[in-house]
Amino acid sequence: MLNRLSKNLRRQRVHTRIRRRARGRGAMPRLSVYRSLKHIYVQVVDDASDQTLVSASSLDKEVRKTMKTGGNVAAAKAVGQILAARAKAAGLAEVVFDRSGYVYHGRVKALADAAREGGLKF
Repeated sequence: MLNRLSKNLRRQRVHTRIRRRARGRGAMPRLSVYRSLKHIYVQVVDDASDQTLVSASSLDKEVRKTMKTGGNVAAAKAVGQILAARAKAAGLAEVVFDRSGYVYHGRVKALADAAREGGLKF
């Protein structure tokens, strides 16, 4: 009998493997992505002090004004641009990208590309 894992459990296992390598430190914090069906959330975390330095999501007022829904590539691009602006304002230039076990495609890729265009270095 095959032991089939749910998609989310498989993603969580991949995320655990990624987190073994990707640690956010003071000079280079971790950019963590979470995506649900309706929204996308991203935060820059300093793992050494267990603090969220900057965050953005498709629930922010800036995104909701322009987007009809938060679960598409356009919303992910907007969230990436907002995050990059907030990170630059906080004095952050470089981050470690943590895709949280999601495939680097679609919304996750759009968010990362928009953050890079906004001035963040991965």
